[in-house]
Amino acid sequence: MYHKNYFSRNPSLLLICFVFFYFPFYGQKPVQWTSGEIYEKLNKLNTLASVLYVAAHPDDENTRLISYLANHTKAETTYLSLTRGDGGQNLIGKEIDEKLGVLRTQELLMARLVDNGKQMFSRANDFGYSKNAEETILIWDTEKIKADVAWAIRTTRPDIIINRFDHRTSGETHGHHTASAQLALEIFDKTMDSSAFPEQLKYTEIWQPRRIFFNTSWWFYGSQEKFEKADKSMLLGFDVGVYYPLLGKSNTEISAESRSKHKCQGFGSTGTRGSQMEYLELLKGDMPENKEDLFYGINTTWTRVKGGEAIKKLVERAIADYDFRNPEKSVPLLSEIYSLILNISDQHWKKIKSQECKELIQACFGLFLEAKANIQIAARGENINIDVEAVKRLDHQLSLERVHSDFFGIDSTVQTDLIQNQKMFFSFKTNIPETANYTSPYWLRKKGSLGAYEVENPEWIGKPVTPNEANITFVLKYKDFEIPVPKKVIYKFNSPEEGEVYRPFEILPAISVGFTNDVFIFPDKNNQIVSVRITNNIDNSQGKLTIPLPKGWSCQPDYHTFSIKGKGQSQEFHFTVNPPKNRQTISISPVAEIDNNIFTDVIDVIKYDHIPLQMVQQTSIAKCVKLDIVIKPMKIGYISGAGDVIPDYLEKMGYLVEHISGDQMKVDQLQKFDCLIFGVRAYNTIENLKYHQNDILKYVENGGKVVVQYNTSGSLMVKELGPYPFKISRDRVTLENAEMRFINPEHPFLNYPNKIMSADFDFWVQERGLYFASEWDKKYQTVFSCNDPGESPKEGSLIVARYGKGEFVYTGISFFRQFPAGISGAMRLFVNIITPNPSKTNESNP
Repeated sequence: MYHKNYFSRNPSLLLICFVFFYFPFYGQKPVQWTSGEIYEKLNKLNTLASVLYVAAHPDDENTRLISYLANHTKAETTYLSLTRGDGGQNLIGKEIDEKLGVLRTQELLMARLVDNGKQMFSRANDFGYSKNAEETILIWDTEKIKADVAWAIRTTRPDIIINRFDHRTSGETHGHHTASAQLALEIFDKTMDSSAFPEQLKYTEIWQPRRIFFNTSWWFYGSQEKFEKADKSMLLGFDVGVYYPLLGKSNTEISAESRSKHKCQGFGSTGTRGSQMEYLELLKGDMPENKEDLFYGINTTWTRVKGGEAIKKLVERAIADYDFRNPEKSVPLLSEIYSLILNISDQHWKKIKSQECKELIQACFGLFLEAKANIQIAARGENINIDVEAVKRLDHQLSLERVHSDFFGIDSTVQTDLIQNQKMFFSFKTNIPETANYTSPYWLRKKGSLGAYEVENPEWIGKPVTPNEANITFVLKYKDFEIPVPKKVIYKFNSPEEGEVYRPFEILPAISVGFTNDVFIFPDKNNQIVSVRITNNIDNSQGKLTIPLPKGWSCQPDYHTFSIKGKGQSQEFHFTVNPPKNRQTISISPVAEIDNNIFTDVIDVIKYDHIPLQMVQQTSIAKCVKLDIVIKPMKIGYISGAGDVIPDYLEKMGYLVEHISGDQMKVDQLQKFDCLIFGVRAYNTIENLKYHQNDILKYVENGGKVVVQYNTSGSLMVKELGPYPFKISRDRVTLENAEMRFINPEHPFLNYPNKIMSADFDFWVQERGLYFASEWDKKYQTVFSCNDPGESPKEGSLIVARYGKGEFVYTGISFFRQFPAGISGAMRLFVNIITPNPSKTNESNP
C-alpha cells in the first residue's frame, strides 16, 4: 500500500494551533488557517490521489464521505453535481428557477469550503421532478451531459469515481438521481478513448479511472434493519467517524456543518460523534484486496510522477521537522519543493501541487495580500482605483518584486524587502477593458433548452462560477526564485453592525433595465401601468427607453427619454399599456438605448448572510396576462409559507390581502376574512400553527373557507390538517401537460365564478402538482383525475369538504409555479377555489 497517514506518526504535534494565515473565498471574508491546519495541508501536499463523486443536485452529496476523503485520506475530492438545483423549492426566500440555481450553487461552494472538497457542474438543467431515468435522459441534452461528465473526468483525473445513486433503480427514485449514476458508469469506459469527445483534447488529455463504486447505504435497502442483515462481504466498508485532533472536530461534525449550508432546502444537520461506517459497492475496475481502503494498490505518493521521488523525500522531511510555534521555519524546504514541482512533466499534478505549495509558503510567512477596488460595480471602460496591501507577519526574508495585471494594464516594479508586521501599500488608477467579460453567472448568458444550459466558452464548462479576470499578481522573491501569487480584486467596507464586510467585485453593463414586476395582470378590459426601473452602474446615463409590443397591444407614451445622474441611482418610468379584448398572454422586454448601444438586461441581487452577495444578469422579461376572469370582492387572510409569492398576484388581481402571523389566529380575529389561504409548506414551517388549529377549524365551522396548499407529511406541525382525516402522499404529476380530467364537472370549482375549460390547463410549467392527498375521509369530494404516462389515475390533487357552514380545501396543484409564469388558466382556477360559493353560505354539513 502506497499512501500513509502522517499525523499518526507524531500525535504530540497537536499541542499548539496558532492562527497564521488565511485564504479568501471570493466575496467572502478570508478563512484563516491555524498552524495545525498548515500541518494538515503539508500532509495533503504529500498525497497524489483523486476522487470524483457524482450525483444530480446540490444536497445530494454525502458530505460525510466527501469530508473523509478530503481531510482524512487527503485526496483531491471533487463533487460533480450534474444540475444546479433550479427545479427545487426554496424554504428561505422567493428565488425560484434560475435564481434558485444561483443560490444553491453558492450554498454548495460554502459546503465545500467547510469540508475541503471541490465543486463542478454539468450543463444539465434541473427541470423538476422526474419519475424515471429514461424521461430525464430524454429531456436532458444527453450528448452534452455525457460530454460534461467526460470533461469532469478528464480534467480532475480521478483514480476513483463514486456514484451517490444506484444506476439499476430507474422508477424507484428521482430520475435525475438514477440518470447521474447511469451516465457516470457509461462514461467510465470512454474517457481513455481519444475518439470520444475529441473536441475536449484541445484543452485536456485522455484519462482512465481505476475504479467506480456505488455509495450504498441502508436507505437503498429500505431500512436499517434490512441493511444490518444484508451480506456485506463484497462491499468496501470504512469508518468515517474519525476525529481530527488538530481541528478539534470529528469528521461527522465537519460534514454536518457542510450539509447545513444547504439552508434553502432546510438541510440543517446536527453533528454526531463516534464510529460511523460508509460502504461502497464496486461497479467496474479491480476490487481492492484491503476492503477498508478504496485506494489499495494505487500509488498515491509522489513516486507516481516522473521526478517525484526527490519531492517525496523533501515533503516528508518538512512534515517531520514542522514547528507549530514557528511555521516560517518550513519556508526553506517548501521553496525547494516548489522549484522541483515546477520541473515535473505531469502538467495535472504540477498545477495542483504548485498551487498547494504556494499557499503553504504564504501561510508559513503569515502573509496577507489583498487588492481592493474603490467601488463594488464597474462598467466596461470605467475608471477605478485599486488599493494593494502586503503584510508579512512572521520573520523570514522575503521581498515583493513586482505588482502586475495584464487585465488592468498594471506593471509596477517594487523590489523591496517586506519587513515583519509592516504594511506595504500601493494605489493604482486604472480602468476596465472594453472587452472585459461580465462577472454574472456565465450559464445564464444565453437562452438554453428545457434540459440544458448553453455555455459559449468550452473551457468554462463545469466551473461553478464565472472565471474572474480582474486579478492582481504579487510577484514575491525568496532567495533566488520568484513566486507569482494572483489575487482576485475584491470590494470591502465597514458595517457598524457586522464590521468588515467583503463583496465580490463585479463587472456589469452600464445600466440595469428591468420591469418592476415579473407579471402584469390585466383582470379586465382596463389598461394597466407597466413600470420599468433603470439603475446606473456608471456615474451618468442618458438615452431612450421603449417597450416593443405585439399587434393588439399598445402603450402611451411610445418612449421615454432618461437622464440619470449618480452611480447606483435609479429612476422608474411608467407606460400605460392597453390590452386587447380577448384573453392573451405575451412576453415583453424593455429596450434602453445609449449612444447606439442597446441594453435589455436587468441585474437582480441575491443577498443572504450565508453566501456571498450575488448579482444575476439576465434579459429582462415580463409577462402581460390579459385575463378573461370574474373576480368577486373578498378580504383574504394569507399565511405565508416557504418562498411564497401568491399574495402579490392576488393583490394585482384586485383582492384585499392581509398577511397573518402566527399570533393573529384566534377565531374572533379570523372572522373578518372571507377566505384563509395557507402558503406552500406553511404547516411544515410555522410552529405556531399547532397552537391555533382549533381556532382555524372553528373559523371554517362558522362559515369561513380555508385553502391549504401543499405540505409534506414528514414534518407537519399538527396531527390532522383538515376537519376530517386525509393522508398526504408523495404522489405527483410531473408532466406539465398531463390531461386534467374533470371527474366532478358540476362542482363549483369548475363553474363559479368562472367556467373552467380544458384550455385553462394549457402552457403550464414544470408539473401539475405534488404531494397529493392519497387517502381521505368520505366527506371529502374530489374534482380532478390526472396521472403521468403509464401510471394509475390520481384524484388527490384537490380535495374539498364542507364542515359546519364553511369549507376546507387541500390542494397539491402547483399554483406557486404557475402564477410567476403568468399562466392565466391557473389563476382562473385558483380564483374559483378561494371564492365562497353563495349557494352554500348558510348551509351546514349534515
